[in-house]
Amino acid sequence: MSISKIGRYEIESELTQGGMGVIILAKDPYIQRQVVVKVLMYSRTLDEVYRDFFQREAEVIAALEHPCIVPIYDFGWHGQQPYIVMRYMAGGSLQDRLNKGELKLSEMAHILKRVAEALDAAHAKNIIHRDIKPSNMLFDSTGEAFLSDFGIATSQAIADDDGEWLVGTPAYMSPEQAQGKKVDGRSDVYALGVTLYRLLTGQLPFSSDSATSLINAHVDLPIPDIRSVKANIPSVWQEVVARAMAKDPQDRYASAGDFARDVNEVVSGKWYLRKL
Repeated sequence: MSISKIGRYEIESELTQGGMGVIILAKDPYIQRQVVVKVLMYSRTLDEVYRDFFQREAEVIAALEHPCIVPIYDFGWHGQQPYIVMRYMAGGSLQDRLNKGELKLSEMAHILKRVAEALDAAHAKNIIHRDIKPSNMLFDSTGEAFLSDFGIATSQAIADDDGEWLVGTPAYMSPEQAQGKKVDGRSDVYALGVTLYRLLTGQLPFSSDSATSLINAHVDLPIPDIRSVKANIPSVWQEVVARAMAKDPQDRYASAGDFARDVNEVVSGKWYLRKL
């Protein structure tokens, strides 16, 4: 960006750019700290739907105020462009870590526990995240995990190959979300199950360049056995993944916390004692 400031915030660099907005590293000159500024792309400002995403995300995070959710500091307008100011997460994302290699099981369990705590708090207020995935799990400078990006906590407009409007990211989307049905917190649990599958195997359960094919796979195809990807993975992990990713929400974990509890008990060995 050619400008030097957004509101009072001094631009240092552009971190990334997506289909909807630009993520900027900036400095708050009032208190001399780095922050992240999310700015809606100018080309999107004429669309009320996208403007609402930004306003909604600010309102949702402010309403939650949870220690496992990336906090918001400010919301404002740069001309016609809305922006959100948030804590700078210097540790990057879980996606960044996956790109570098596998995580230890203990690290994986702790991250999922933190994310589950954030989700349970959101679900208690009838807020469904709808876009759980590694790139929305961020780390601070100490390596602690936080959940981010509540911009589509009620709705998002993205089109599949047939031009139908969807909500979320097809690779992590629950069957009911993919079909445009009403969702509850168990839809986020499904996405946590997909994330766990990826953490354990290094790949997604379903992959395709076609959004429609991905959606159909989540709706219709059985969950691939993780041992077909990594033969040495204990069978208990397939049991946990299968329950989290059950096609019918009634067959899934009732809460993100229940899911994270089982993940942590498998890692600690308590799962096996419980089964005796």
